[in-house]
Amino acid sequence: MQKQIQQHLQTIEQDKSVSIFLACESGSRAWGFPSQDSDFDVRFLYVHRPEWYLSINKKPDVIECPIEGLLDINGWDIRKALRLLRKSNAVLFEWLFSPIVYQEKSEIIDKIRKLAPVYFSPPACHHHYLHLAKNTVRRHLQNEVINLKKIFYVLRPIFACRWIEANLGIVPMSFDTLLEQVENSALKTAIFELLQHKKQGKESSSEIVPSIITDFIMHELPRLSLLSYPRKKVQQHSEALDELFRQVIFQNIDLT
Repeated sequence: MQKQIQQHLQTIEQDKSVSIFLACESGSRAWGFPSQDSDFDVRFLYVHRPEWYLSINKKPDVIECPIEGLLDINGWDIRKALRLLRKSNAVLFEWLFSPIVYQEKSEIIDKIRKLAPVYFSPPACHHHYLHLAKNTVRRHLQNEVINLKKIFYVLRPIFACRWIEANLGIVPMSFDTLLEQVENSALKTAIFELLQHKKQGKESSSEIVPSIITDFIMHELPRLSLLSYPRKKVQQHSEALDELFRQVIFQNIDLT
């Protein structure tokens, strides 16, 4: 699969005349709870040649590829990525710090990673993860037998909110790292056992979830909804991002 992913990335670069400076895993494989048949959710950031940006026309800032088997791959242009960084976009943070990297140009991506903490906004990321958890509960957790994938699509955002609540900074991708913050040993054991079931099963695997887990979810969502954060001003200025954008586009950073 690694070879197939690399071939797809090379084809995208050639067909779209772009340079991919980060390609990473963004889904359950990066979070640490893939099923036996989990997709490969490959996400990438790319840059065009300078003349592409010098146009009066609005141009697409995403590249989306048709899903092929287990491979789901798409990406964002650097300008879109830097705009989302300014907004403290939680998805972009996950891409930047994914533990599974397929392709990387460190001279670009290291500069972006260095700026990430400057633009990190606890309220914005808390809202993102809380919204994910609530939506998943509403749509998928109303029955006694629950798809295991959806349980972890609720648990991870909840733990992400707790990480932010503890003022620990940008949320790590690793579910195991987030689980370490759980002090209730019985809850942690129940989640760990359910995690093993998910890893050994398929994406469609469902079962009755222990009440200690569902009770935890039903307790945490209302509590997290009431959290408020000091109105620390988010870094909305663009100077550092503009400078980085110009460096990449005009100052001969190697894009080959």
